[in-house]
Amino acid sequence: MTDRPNILFVVIDQLRADCLTGALADHVDLPNLQALRADAVTFLNHYSVCNPCGPSRASILTGQYAMNHGSVRNGTPLPHDTPTLGTEARRAGYRPMLFGYTDIARDPRQHHPNDPDIHTYEAVAAGFDELVEMRLDESFPWRAYLKSKDYDLPDYSLFYAPQGSDPCDPAFYRAEDSDTAFLTDCVLRDLAVRPPGWFAQVTYIRPHPPFVAPEPYNRMYDPASLPRPESVSVEHPFLDATRQSKTAASCVQGLPDLPDSEETTAKLRALYLGLASEVDHHVGRLLSFLKDTGQFDDTMIVITADHGETLGDQGCWGKSSYLNSAFHTPLIIRDPRKPNGHGRDVVQPTESIDLTPTILSRIGVMPPDTMDGRDLGVFLDGDVPTDWRSHSFSELDFGDPIEATNVQVSLGLGASEANLAILRDGTHSLVHFNGGLPAILFDHTDEGEARNIADDPQSAEKMLMLSQSMLDHRMSNPGGRFAQTMVSAAGVKTAPRHASGDKTSLNVAKVLRESASL
Repeated sequence: MTDRPNILFVVIDQLRADCLTGALADHVDLPNLQALRADAVTFLNHYSVCNPCGPSRASILTGQYAMNHGSVRNGTPLPHDTPTLGTEARRAGYRPMLFGYTDIARDPRQHHPNDPDIHTYEAVAAGFDELVEMRLDESFPWRAYLKSKDYDLPDYSLFYAPQGSDPCDPAFYRAEDSDTAFLTDCVLRDLAVRPPGWFAQVTYIRPHPPFVAPEPYNRMYDPASLPRPESVSVEHPFLDATRQSKTAASCVQGLPDLPDSEETTAKLRALYLGLASEVDHHVGRLLSFLKDTGQFDDTMIVITADHGETLGDQGCWGKSSYLNSAFHTPLIIRDPRKPNGHGRDVVQPTESIDLTPTILSRIGVMPPDTMDGRDLGVFLDGDVPTDWRSHSFSELDFGDPIEATNVQVSLGLGASEANLAILRDGTHSLVHFNGGLPAILFDHTDEGEARNIADDPQSAEKMLMLSQSMLDHRMSNPGGRFAQTMVSAAGVKTAPRHASGDKTSLNVAKVLRESASL
């Protein structure tokens, strides 16, 4: 075991937590992820702090809530001087390699209007070297590879269309040549010649739609054998608008007349699970490589998802929702230096902003004051901190300041009003909407998301308590690079936000007094 670990950071796009631990876990085969859990720490109540892809990855890589980094939509720029996992890992001498994508829109103040980097929301986060481009709108290396294998390539607008009239018909490429297989091949070829001390972020696009899978994954699961999605029961203007804006047909290429039926829903859920199994197979190849090359115990492994997928729950598709299935994500971390925590399940609430501080702390870099997340190292040690957060917090912006979204138009909201926030404690979830829309309250000890109890008289006290907690949360996590810094007669003084490990903040005034007395 070396002092300078390798870092393998795997982000699986749109993988729901219940595929690993929950309602779908008994219906999907994920042998490699499940086996890793016995040799790692699994975080059972892990949530993305925002959706969709770009904002969720911005939060993961900056360790910031969306309200602080401001990149709240796909295409909303991230300020160029925001510290990221990539920029901070370089302080420890790492060269962070990106195999895949980060979906970070670049700061236009730093680029000429003709610069290609500000003509895509899929640009690369600062600090990362893009070794293999696998952006959803491009994927040129993979397409070139398929061309070299003598595939007759369709137009890219139909690249992910099934080869038939049934959504479960196979993709035009074979499993050994899929986007998932190709990316894994590239990672393994590169790491095979890398000296120890490498840093790799690997991003799998699957099981993100368009839903299509190569054989045998396209029919790996019988649709009729799967549990049905959560039924449509809650009435709310936002829910009505989101159901209309994204249908089952919008998740599949080439089948615009696909009906919104129970049969279609079951088939798409089966496809989704097949794609998840395909990713698991290739994650297993990465883990086998580490073991076969003697690097398993020299590598910190972090496996998670950027966000979830509603998959027909409450009649919704995608991730632009308040539902748990859109935000609840898997998280497995293996730190070979901390065997006491291996095999443990953590039930305390954790958030996607915790990943970057955890990785940075492992490689000896103090997370910058801009980062809202906390180091999960204490859990990896097998301990439970006494001052851990009691809730998780998430945000969703569903508007567009340039071209209003269908949901925004349907609700009659301006872009600045088209947003919501979610606070979850141990028993309840509060969904607060901007723009005058009514709040939603769920009791997860009772009917959960099947019933909104916000208007029940006996829920008034809980509504008030969670509303106050949400306000406290926002006030306790102010944005700003200099929130922990003061300028005084003694000069510039800083109380580092993350200096004391588990503590989330320090008293700046106290530090200033102590510094002045030295």
